Amino acid sequence: MTTTISNLNLNAQINHLGAELFSLKNNKNKEYIWEGNPVFWGKHSPVLFPIVGTLKNNMYYYQGKEYYLSRHGFAREMEFQLIERSENSATFSLVSSMETRKVYPFDFELQICYSLEENKLNIDYKVINNNDSILPFSIGAHPAFALPKPFESYSLSFDHNEVLTSYELENDLLSNTSEIIEMTDNEVPLTYSLFEKDALIFKILQSKSISILENKNPMLRVRFDDFPNLGIWTKKNAPFLCIEPWVGYSDTIHSSGNILEKEGIQLLEANQLLKYSFNIEIL
Repeated sequence: MTTTISNLNLNAQINHLGAELFSLKNNKNKEYIWEGNPVFWGKHSPVLFPIVGTLKNNMYYYQGKEYYLSRHGFAREMEFQLIERSENSATFSLVSSMETRKVYPFDFELQICYSLEENKLNIDYKVINNNDSILPFSIGAHPAFALPKPFESYSLSFDHNEVLTSYELENDLLSNTSEIIEMTDNEVPLTYSLFEKDALIFKILQSKSISILENKNPMLRVRFDDFPNLGIWTKKNAPFLCIEPWVGYSDTIHSSGNILEKEGIQLLEANQLLKYSFNIEIL
């Protein structure tokens, strides 16, 4: 099942499976979201919850018990309920169940609201803790943007001229090894060689928005004020780029496995909620 929202400038389509955005078009019918061709990558914009990235041995401990969670968690594979909609907005909900408690023994609700405002798609996450104890979680976005022209036609423009320190993955876990990504005048030219060692992973960034430029012309901007971490990723020869605002990231190679000690984890107090928002602006 899918839901469509629109305004005078944009049209967005969301799949109820994973509450996943799979299309964002302007009023000239130009598509900005990757088509999901499984030859490269069969997703469009999955929601990452209740973890981001990979756990060490795909498992964690909580109160002395072992639990197993696959990469990026289960939300992207579950059916969300549409709980509110209008012409230009739609809100989806995923509530804990017997199925989720087998791998994540917590009561929660995850709400995702998509709303269109002029040339922007706003995406708001709300994590609600329905437990009488702490809820540990991470959450992240994974939108893939279609790049139909040769990859080297594109570059990224950051809103700060800063030192970009990217942490390398070792068996899908965050290592102690990092590299500096070179930028000139706030820009990083895109080449597939940037991603030879997998994603670029930034634990700390001054920048809170990144624009994709096509032949130096601004195409779209992702703004992520509420998200402290960021991933940028593509696959070799793939005509897309993911700009991924995260709260949290993969386990480190030295992780203890205790979910409450996990680097980057959020610990939400009993019966409280947290909100995170980002937007995609078509330029």
